[in-house]
Amino acid sequence: MSAVQLAYEQLRAYEGRSTSAACEGKDLVNEPMIRHWCEAVGDTNPAYQGPDAIAPPTMLQAWTMGGLSGHTDRSGAYDELSGLLDSAGYTSIVATDCEQEYLRPLRPGDRITFDAVIESVSERKTTKLGTGYFITTRMDIRADGEPAGTHRFRVLKYAPAVRRPEAAARTPETAEAAARTPETAEAAARTPETAEAAGRTPETAEAAARIPGTAERPQASQQPQTPQRQQTHQQPQAPEQPRARRPRPVINRDNAGFWEGVSGHRLLIQRCTGCRTLRFPWLPGCNTCGSAEWETVEASGAGTVFSYVVMHHPPFPAFTVSEHVANTPRPQANAPRPHAGAPGPDRDAPGPEPDAPTPYAVGLIELAEGVRIVSNVIGVPYDKVRIGMPVRLEFLRVDAELELPVFRAAEGGEA
Repeated sequence: MSAVQLAYEQLRAYEGRSTSAACEGKDLVNEPMIRHWCEAVGDTNPAYQGPDAIAPPTMLQAWTMGGLSGHTDRSGAYDELSGLLDSAGYTSIVATDCEQEYLRPLRPGDRITFDAVIESVSERKTTKLGTGYFITTRMDIRADGEPAGTHRFRVLKYAPAVRRPEAAARTPETAEAAARTPETAEAAARTPETAEAAGRTPETAEAAARIPGTAERPQASQQPQTPQRQQTHQQPQAPEQPRARRPRPVINRDNAGFWEGVSGHRLLIQRCTGCRTLRFPWLPGCNTCGSAEWETVEASGAGTVFSYVVMHHPPFPAFTVSEHVANTPRPQANAPRPHAGAPGPDRDAPGPEPDAPTPYAVGLIELAEGVRIVSNVIGVPYDKVRIGMPVRLEFLRVDAELELPVFRAAEGGEA
């Protein structure tokens, strides 16, 4: 089904319509939820503990969640707008971003109420995912009747772009038809002798040499032809598809030093110069004492698998067996840490073809220094990764521009 362009005024009519009014949070702001949140994200700020504790500001939306049973006091405006877009062919949806504004701290015992509206619907936009409309909802949150914050959430409702692979399943007839341009017609009119003479330039000779399995053709006089069978030509080969690029990390002023360390094959951890607390990932300030002053400590490279997940779907060609089970010798004591991908026997590679997307393990690695990092576990099949498994830091060369820290399972594999 191809998407139909809707009248923008028809969509704008939904702006300002309420999606829920006077909704009430299912639980009061409470200490157990605050504690679970802080433990999950590793936030040890003392402001979130003790008798005068407040809730982390980023928990603003948590107190409005309806759980599996949802909220019963929603209006049908959002579902109506979504159904309209579905019927016009914009059947896919992806969350794009959210914004929060904090007006006052939330404290245990606060009762949360909120209203939500469709704040805006964009004109039709074309993105890499496809063509569609951005929908922004705004939630105004109150604590015991006082304004506490605003939460904006934006999604894209879109019709997926149709991707046509180059040279996909060309038959000899379509290939011949595609080749009939004025230039190819002129070339076809040439005799074998003139074509061969015209084609023998340094550039074409070099290009021909790059094609595996090709050889210089014999002279026309050595290759008799009949009217029924003219010179044969190789069928056009589909160009090799470029390898999918691994997603690029977002590098900003707060974490640039970390990526500079990676480029020098060093895994750097921040250490507060005030209270000496180590922290990872990199942050502009200390969660423990609030100091903005810090230095770096290089990780030894030793660690264990604290937790992990195995990614099965969707398959993404940029994440392949050859990258996650790297062709590299195992590091020896007192030897420089090798690069994953360095020449060497691939003793650990599982069955699938090297470039076939396959399940892979993403681990939460607890470093010997006590902080944790999310990375890939390599060196063993994805279904052999275990909690407590010892691992060792390596650096994986993904492409000419990107290198990443990964962790190889120690000898013996099992923890």
